[in-house]
Amino acid sequence: MTYSNPMGRVEWEAEKIVRLRRMLMAWYERSHRDLPWRKSSDPYAIWVSEVMLQQTRVAVVEERFKAFLERFPTLSSLAAAPEQEVLAVWSGLGYYRRARMLHRAAQFVVANCAGVLPQSSTELRLLPGIGAYTAAAIASIAFGECVAVVDGNVERVLYRVAGWETGVRAGSAALKRKVTELAGGLMDRERPGDFNQALMELGATVCLPRNPLCLVCPFSPDCHTRGEHRRPPRPPMLSREVAHALAVRTNYTTAKGRGAGKGRARGVREVLLEQRPASATVMPSMWELPQLRETAVPDKQLLMAVRHAIMQVNYYVRIRTVAEDKVDVLTQAGGARRWVPLRDAGAMALTGLARKVLTRARLLPAESLDPPEDVGTSAQKTEADAG
Repeated sequence: MTYSNPMGRVEWEAEKIVRLRRMLMAWYERSHRDLPWRKSSDPYAIWVSEVMLQQTRVAVVEERFKAFLERFPTLSSLAAAPEQEVLAVWSGLGYYRRARMLHRAAQFVVANCAGVLPQSSTELRLLPGIGAYTAAAIASIAFGECVAVVDGNVERVLYRVAGWETGVRAGSAALKRKVTELAGGLMDRERPGDFNQALMELGATVCLPRNPLCLVCPFSPDCHTRGEHRRPPRPPMLSREVAHALAVRTNYTTAKGRGAGKGRARGVREVLLEQRPASATVMPSMWELPQLRETAVPDKQLLMAVRHAIMQVNYYVRIRTVAEDKVDVLTQAGGARRWVPLRDAGAMALTGLARKVLTRARLLPAESLDPPEDVGTSAQKTEADAG
């Protein structure tokens, strides 16, 4: 079996392919992580897990996967839910377009497929937000279709085993075709779903981007690289400074007490939130803290400073407390604003930054605050991601 590639030619005999396949599956049987979605044969649950794992660490997905399925246990229940509720449950995972497209695809399946998820990768790609990777993952893992799944982890493993150097721009169509061809030639046709998960697992836990664990890798005897391979530098992260206002008030209402009809005042703590425009390219319709007119915040007025990454931008954020009567003077005019009881804020579709700030200010229950960057069972799968 011969594969051409940008750096030359690689010839793998059938005996080597069988050996690699056998070694990988034996390693996976004894070393794979015990992850909740691997215990399910429900195509809907597998679909949800694959979307969640796009550019998100496995540890965070483990926390949120169960909660998401408890709230939306079936495809039909997800389709019937309001979008804002779906976004609220998704909040903290980041890349909210994934949740929107998952929701729209569920509605499409209910409306056009009698509520039954298509079984082939070709049909799955017709659904909103499902690209080549997700379609192949669902079709192979849930339905046993013999189709290769190629994500960033798989690419890295195959580059190294074949001895390829990614001197060309990462993600080029020609290189992806060659990697997909190689992955397809290695496939275990009797256990395609397990094979795909095994190859992704190897990249996620052993064949790491930096300092790979070659001594415990099942491919090590046949690997042409045995270490890190040459690759083009990642584009540098951009930096931006912003500042937001944290405005909290106590809203007193009067309720009748027992006895002589006397009233008593009850204080409800509320936070001021602002909704992003529906036309926004990033996090449309999500709720955030009002933005301050000035990014510079005097040290005496600084409540906290946080770093928050969104795609390729590092935001260095300053937060100051603003009194209710100073909000209009100190903040920029934006979208619609609401004073929201703190007891209700956690269930809203908050931006990740707003949730992070409110949690660190101890105004919301503590939870996992930072969506992971891109190392997981399925890293670098960005078909539905845009913010």
